[in-house]
Amino acid sequence: MGVLKKLAGDTALYGVSSILGRVINYLLVPLHTAIFSSGKMAEQVTYFAWVALFNIIYVFGMETTFFRFASREKERFQEYFNRAVSAIMVVSVIGSGLIMVFSDRLAESFGYPGRGQLISWLAIVMIVDAVTAIPYARLRLEKRPRKFVAVRISNILLNVGLNFYFLWFCRQIYLGAFLPELKDVWPFRYDPELGIGYIVLANLIANVATVPLLWHEFRGFKLLLNWKAFRPMWQYAYPILILGLAGNFNQLFDRLVLEQWLPEGFYPGRTSEEALGIYGNVYKLSIFMSLVIQAFRYAAEPFFFSRAEDKNAPGVFADVMKWFIIASVLIWVVVSVNLDIVASLFLRKKEYWEGLPVVPVLLLANLFLGIYYNLTVWFKLSDRTQYGTLLTFIGAAVTLVGNFFLIPVLGYMGCAVTFLLSCAVMMVCCYLLGEKYYPIPYHLRSAFGYLLGGGAVILASLLPIENTYAAIAYHTLLIGFFLLGILVAERKSLPASLRKKISV
Repeated sequence: MGVLKKLAGDTALYGVSSILGRVINYLLVPLHTAIFSSGKMAEQVTYFAWVALFNIIYVFGMETTFFRFASREKERFQEYFNRAVSAIMVVSVIGSGLIMVFSDRLAESFGYPGRGQLISWLAIVMIVDAVTAIPYARLRLEKRPRKFVAVRISNILLNVGLNFYFLWFCRQIYLGAFLPELKDVWPFRYDPELGIGYIVLANLIANVATVPLLWHEFRGFKLLLNWKAFRPMWQYAYPILILGLAGNFNQLFDRLVLEQWLPEGFYPGRTSEEALGIYGNVYKLSIFMSLVIQAFRYAAEPFFFSRAEDKNAPGVFADVMKWFIIASVLIWVVVSVNLDIVASLFLRKKEYWEGLPVVPVLLLANLFLGIYYNLTVWFKLSDRTQYGTLLTFIGAAVTLVGNFFLIPVLGYMGCAVTFLLSCAVMMVCCYLLGEKYYPIPYHLRSAFGYLLGGGAVILASLLPIENTYAAIAYHTLLIGFFLLGILVAERKSLPASLRKKISV
């Protein structure tokens, strides 16, 4: 139980940076939208969507590869660190160098002529993101989550501070709201033509400032460029690269095609564009599950690799899965049962509320995706990462076919159901293959029990109750009974002090 408590503690620490980052990003939305029109904000969305894609290409699975090789041959830790950083450095510098050379043409192709400077800034941002990926991974492998979180939060706070400095403080001086004598002083000068570029500039400065904070993690680094020596790492990494690209496809494809594939007039009084806006915003409520998954992955990946040679590892992995499912099902239940409260906090306009029925489906889909990530330990530890590629492409095929057939019939609920089916298919296939190559004694009975129990509680919460206070009391009672059921079912695994209280 001590091992699981340590993993849970690390997951909570990693979760701080993930949750804080998302929350602060939401806090920037009012600032950006108060200044820039939706057309201007579309420029920012376009840029950072491409940045997300190139980050996957630049790192090309080296984080997981570094974990695998450095954990297996600890005496060669520094060598694998050097090779991983060197490879990423070469790829990112060449890639971003080409982007900077053709920045003006790229800006024109995006529909934003004259913005080549912003493209060049983003190219530098991508280099820094990529090169610091392995030092961040080093912190995780060396089990130093506190520094990992401290550096991440420092980067987030600096980025937010710079956004407010450029877009509020300097802009207010430019508009003459206060300190007009500083209007032409360089550090406080605001250029309205740059506009959205200040968001990019803030990101650039914050990222570059992160490098000194990670300087200690670069200790001992030497540029190592030897293809023959690097080839085993590449053979392990390239399926993970493909997996990452295909995984992005699985999660983003529905929002790319919903507007085009939704029949005109499907939702009375709503255009296809408005339907996309509703789905895109209610989709954000599944963030509660995705944050847990992301935090868990940060903590679990080095944990799994560190125990690869332990003969008791399969049993430990099974226990990790059990508690992951319990925590995830609780989130699924709590958010789904209290959707009205959650919606009132995050979706301020009532027009979005008509899309709320998709949220429990999206939460369950993300829960399955989390289980799938947990199951992938078998092909990462057995060096069969090509199966990860296969499984992701299977999921992508389900995503493509499901959306094509279900969107015209179910609208944006078809998107949610397709995402659920895609995650479920990948999860089941991964489990079946894992049983063949790296069997782990998962607690299947408890997993099905918690999933079915959670689903039953959510269905029971749909009972219409007009009185708000009575509804809150009823929902709280449902969650309380479900939580009590978990405590009773897992009483033998709980600490003695808590077990004693339950038995009374």
